[in-house]
Amino acid sequence: MTSLGSTRFTRRLLAMTITAGLILTTTNCAGSPPSPQPDPTDSAPTPAARTSSTPRTQTGRAATVLAELDGPAGLTLILTAADRDQTGYLTLRGILRNTSNVLITVPAQLRGTEDDIVRTSPSLAGATLIDFTHHKRYYVLRDTDGNPLTTIGLTRLKPHQKAEVFMQFPAPPATTDHVGFQMPLFDTTTITITG
Repeated sequence: MTSLGSTRFTRRLLAMTITAGLILTTTNCAGSPPSPQPDPTDSAPTPAARTSSTPRTQTGRAATVLAELDGPAGLTLILTAADRDQTGYLTLRGILRNTSNVLITVPAQLRGTEDDIVRTSPSLAGATLIDFTHHKRYYVLRDTDGNPLTTIGLTRLKPHQKAEVFMQFPAPPATTDHVGFQMPLFDTTTITITG
């Protein structure tokens, strides 16, 4: 091969390499983005679907819906976990959501009516569990300063805003698998202890 032919070959090889690199770069950049996963809590599920949907929490964890409770003025409480640990506590987790198109002030009644609790920050301390088997009612636990072991400081929710919430109770005996759940101003329900 002459030096002229060698130069042409080198140029062609270089052009093909650049073209291949551009094609690969264009393919990677123009690749279709993953389709967004719908959030089941963004639409009102039918009663039959409420026990089978799995909303994504703000931390990205998938969670089973144990119950969905309707409250005042478009508030909805979705309970996603009821975990009993070995230290004797039962922790409920869920999502408090404003399903309306207006700003909602979270009702003060959710903190309950006990004098010690009324003096603390807004909270979900009014929640109670009922162990039907052993005929006991459980209240949200308090720390040594009297503050409830639950989400505190919820005052307002913007339209369609969600807030992750938790409530911690004394755990019913291990033989209790189902408990009643009550929150002031919300529907009542029975939930299964999941852990």
